[in-house]
Amino acid sequence: MDIRILRYFLAVAREESISGAAKGLHLTQPTLSRQLMDLEEELGVKLLNRGKKNRHITLTEEGMLLRRRAEEIVALADKTIAEFDTAQEIISGDVYIGGGETNAMRLIAKVAKKLQAKYPLIRYHLYSGNADDVAERLDKGLLDFGLFIEPANMERYHYLRLPDTDTWGLLMRKDSPLSAKESIQAEDLENIPLIVSRQSMVRNELSGWRGGDFDKLNIVATYNLIYNASLMVDEGFGYALCLDRLVFSAHNNNFCFRPLEPKLEAHLNIAWKKYQVFSKAAEKFLEALQEEIEIHRI
Repeated sequence: MDIRILRYFLAVAREESISGAAKGLHLTQPTLSRQLMDLEEELGVKLLNRGKKNRHITLTEEGMLLRRRAEEIVALADKTIAEFDTAQEIISGDVYIGGGETNAMRLIAKVAKKLQAKYPLIRYHLYSGNADDVAERLDKGLLDFGLFIEPANMERYHYLRLPDTDTWGLLMRKDSPLSAKESIQAEDLENIPLIVSRQSMVRNELSGWRGGDFDKLNIVATYNLIYNASLMVDEGFGYALCLDRLVFSAHNNNFCFRPLEPKLEAHLNIAWKKYQVFSKAAEKFLEALQEEIEIHRI
């Protein structure tokens, strides 16, 4: 059943005549009669009482029920068409974003907040994981965008470098002897129990900073995401090498964070697959993100 046939049926109901309705619809009478008979056959009921005298048409009980329903359906269809005609652009849909734990997610949130005012029908779905997890889901098409902390392999993607950077350092309890230092040097890591990221590229980066084999340190645990590692730090199990502003140590009486010296920063990229076909919602998000990045560059 399509709306066009329902419009034909309503015209006949109004005119109480197939010939009169056919004239108004610019159809031949046989064509309209055939359409109505097909509608009755599709629904399995008789809709019209076809009078012999003056070819007067009345509705059966089933016809009266269909008339009420058809009026509702056609009115809704007309309203929908009118909304699309009057609105310049109605955008709805889902945007899927994955990323590791980083304060740069605040920029994502800021962009989403701005878009919400203009496109309130866009919904956002966040996935937390390390670079390997995010890359896998991005490659499978389960994410529109992936947020990567450098170092990361970006050869397969288009990407934008975000204006924010994170700094590597050591998360520890405030009662640790190292908390008295303003920064952490390579020799400070020699004899302490370390909790480190299991990402090989991150470990290589830290090896380069240290100027030696990172695996020769006293690594007592590895982590995927920092929150659980921070609980082990809180229990005095070890020290976590991580990025700043993730555990919010300033708001936790037990933690403190000390940056590495010389300073080791991590740039941040948001990436998407090459030749990616975006939904309208994802397109708008990317446009807004590009605008926000340009604002920060000014």
